[in-house]
Amino acid sequence: MQESQEVPMSSHLDEVVAAVSVTSKKRTPNKLPQTALFQPPREKLHLCEERAKSYSNSHEYKQAIQELVRCVALTRICYGDSHWKLAEAYINLAQGYLQLKGLSLQAKQHAEKAKEILASSIENPYHDNTAIFKCSIELFYTMGRALLALQKFKEASENLIKAEKLSKEMLQCGNIIKEEWVEIQARIKLSFAQLYQGQKRSKEALPFYQKALEYTETVRDEKSLDCVPVLRELAGVEQALGFHDAAVNHFSQAHLIVLSKNPSPEEAADSAHFIARAAVASGKQDHHDVAEQYFQESMTHMKDSEGAGRTKFLSIQDEFCNFLQITGQKERATMILRESLEAKVGAFGDFSPEVAETYRVLGRAELAQGNHNGAYTKLKKCVQIETFLYGSQDKRTLATQQTIDTLSKISEAAPKPRQTLKAKAAFCTSVPQYTVPGKARHSVAD
Repeated sequence: MQESQEVPMSSHLDEVVAAVSVTSKKRTPNKLPQTALFQPPREKLHLCEERAKSYSNSHEYKQAIQELVRCVALTRICYGDSHWKLAEAYINLAQGYLQLKGLSLQAKQHAEKAKEILASSIENPYHDNTAIFKCSIELFYTMGRALLALQKFKEASENLIKAEKLSKEMLQCGNIIKEEWVEIQARIKLSFAQLYQGQKRSKEALPFYQKALEYTETVRDEKSLDCVPVLRELAGVEQALGFHDAAVNHFSQAHLIVLSKNPSPEEAADSAHFIARAAVASGKQDHHDVAEQYFQESMTHMKDSEGAGRTKFLSIQDEFCNFLQITGQKERATMILRESLEAKVGAFGDFSPEVAETYRVLGRAELAQGNHNGAYTKLKKCVQIETFLYGSQDKRTLATQQTIDTLSKISEAAPKPRQTLKAKAAFCTSVPQYTVPGKARHSVAD
């Protein structure tokens, strides 16, 4: 898990000012309705909360974050600086930065602010402790997720354990219902699974992924899109552990869910591609037909795409050709690659890694067939591109150049074709430097 690029905290102050200012000249396109400017703060807060959910569900993340920032400012106005609802607003904002923007450091800092507010809320006997404890579960969970993204695994585990323990105690005390507890467990188990997987502890991650899937299916439904990322991550762990049949089955299960939700061509292509890759990774002959089927399905979804879709199609096609070579279908792979060359030049450019790799594979195919001239021509183009991209001393360039040098030596060492007797005789008559007067000189051409 790599840390996303972080934004200085000072920028958050600017966002807050922009969010609550009603006199700013630079308004965002999705601003609050004019009537909302004259509503009481609590009504504005409710409106902002609804809009934040709506923007998040429609993947308009920038607008969702703006609404979450407004919620923090309005909650402070409505409830003051020490109310648990302000902590809840900060937790929601932290989750927004983490899930919608991938900014884990900002999420951690907002969660820490929420923790300070909750500490003072617990000391206040007038607040509802049940609400505070529910808020605390979300705080520990969010902090755990942020620390996990920052690869601080020990601290992440400590916070996730607190969230799990508190949720269990609240269930036992009757402060939350079973369905609510299961929903919390689904998120916590998935986080633990990702924590172990982030540490390359696949055996320990596996049962947590299985539990996370079980709880998610209970809460959402077996055909919910929420199951798809869990199924894919579970399949990835199974693949790492060598359980290839299970991995292919879970990728296939996720694929069926995706297809049932009217996916875009790219989403459908990616989903089929997961199955094809898993089938190839198994190394089993039984999975060869599965791999080919889903490679073809993936390419079919992307075949008529343009722009980025076209480059994706060509990349998948290259993987398919590699699969064909592995399974002994080299002539078919070579034919497809040869036909794809022009499209690759158009999509990636003349001097691109994709075009260089295609020339390299085609050159090796020519070499395997004994066509040294064809191999030399294609490898020469490959090395020219590699020299431009990586430099003359890069290991890829040097490896290709070494093959070219070997071909040159073979060509030089090869015996020249034997001359015919007629050519020999003609050559011999041309050796003397003297001619008989009145006789024409013979030439080698004669």
